[in-house]
Amino acid sequence: MSIGEMLAATVPLVRTLNLEFLETTPEKAVVSLPDQGEYHNHVGGPHAGVMFTLGESASGAVVLAAFGEQLSRAVPLAVSAEISYKKLAMGPVTATATLGRPATEVVAELDAGERPEFPVSVAIQRGDGAVTGEMTVVWTLRPNG
Repeated sequence: MSIGEMLAATVPLVRTLNLEFLETTPEKAVVSLPDQGEYHNHVGGPHAGVMFTLGESASGAVVLAAFGEQLSRAVPLAVSAEISYKKLAMGPVTATATLGRPATEVVAELDAGERPEFPVSVAIQRGDGAVTGEMTVVWTLRPNG
């Protein structure tokens, strides 16, 4: 099962919004949101909450790709998130999430008995390449038990 399929199976909102996982590596995830009128705002583009969900989902995908091998001993959780809406988003939009610290550093902290935190940066773009939003999600790996 791919990371996109896993998220669609376990996170109902991913299915509801029809998010498409275009690329998922331990360093980067690219997720697209099709243009869907039922999720538009008052100016005809994706609602701010939908764009937040797109960005957070992309960040979660890169976290799972980077730390999937740690799931037996730690749970990835979002700690905080900040988003800036830069330009009007119209049509389909794509979120590109990038891991903000080397995974080896994060795993080393987990190995040392710590609860590591690490940022994931997200750029949200419309079809013409214009950045419509920027987001940072801080994640942690909470040790089990």
